[in-house]
Amino acid sequence: MSDVSINRQVVLARRPDGIAQAADFTIRGAPVPVPVPGEILVRNHYLSIDPAMRGWIADRDGYAPPVAIGEVMRSLAAGEILVSRHPDFTVGEHVTGWFGWQDHAAVTADRVIQRTTAAEARIALGILGLNGVTALLALTLVGEPQAGQTVLVSTAAGSVGSAVGQIARLLGCRTIGIAGGAAKVRDCIDRVGYDAAIDYKSEDVGARIAALCPEGVHIYFDNTSGAISDAVFPHLALRGRVIVCGTAAFDRWTPWPHGPRVERHLLVRRARMEGFVLFDHMDRFDAAVARLRGWIEEGRLVWQEEVLEGITACPDALAGLYRGENHGKRLVRLTQGNER
Repeated sequence: MSDVSINRQVVLARRPDGIAQAADFTIRGAPVPVPVPGEILVRNHYLSIDPAMRGWIADRDGYAPPVAIGEVMRSLAAGEILVSRHPDFTVGEHVTGWFGWQDHAAVTADRVIQRTTAAEARIALGILGLNGVTALLALTLVGEPQAGQTVLVSTAAGSVGSAVGQIARLLGCRTIGIAGGAAKVRDCIDRVGYDAAIDYKSEDVGARIAALCPEGVHIYFDNTSGAISDAVFPHLALRGRVIVCGTAAFDRWTPWPHGPRVERHLLVRRARMEGFVLFDHMDRFDAAVARLRGWIEEGRLVWQEEVLEGITACPDALAGLYRGENHGKRLVRLTQGNER
């Protein structure tokens, strides 16, 4: 059993060139932090691995300041409160928030995202957390889906994409997923329930969209950008909506990526294209979780998790996402605090 007096931390050792690899991180030991008045001490049980982390450590400012060299890797985590010096939190409560890739975190209340339970700790980082809430709010606020419309989703078997496909169907839409490889395409159909799916690794994406969407794509939920999206734009329906939620196709920003221009497609189809970042909509987070939980309790939402064991799995976990190794939401379970 690991030494509970040591706080193991995964820190950014160097700025990556492209997708962060294991060698770009290091694991160090530090004292367990002591919370000051207004803080709580959280023992992390699960750490989240999300594609957005690639942008958080890029050497170019995005929607959040980049993680600094030598800083604990920014991450959502789920854990239990060991010490509370804040009047609104009690010892033994389970919470999720911005606690980082480490065993323990002493944080202020604004770093807590939601209260949860031990039983819901994992899904509070997935379908009832960043992934599910992003899927619901981006689709409804930006996409404005209407029953009978066609929703096309890239990285459709992933933690966000699979939620989008299910929510769109619940709202009465026809759903088509784009995924990489025969296994993930089958997953889109058999597990998630997409009406159809396209394998971008073996099929002509544009030709398949033309065949499957003779009336065009009303909503494109874009998690990739790049060549896949280039193939989608010519097939937008009149007044179609494009939700830009991720740019997984780009592994670096220098040189700046170039591709076919979209302006003519947007003009001719009178379409709308808008980026979505959940941080802009945190006032809607709790209501979105409640709606998602209702669908789960009704048996209308499914999800998949992949749990890696131990903090030593963290350095290579993000690269593994971009290698396509994961099946569903990727998490790291910390052995410290879970051996009981």
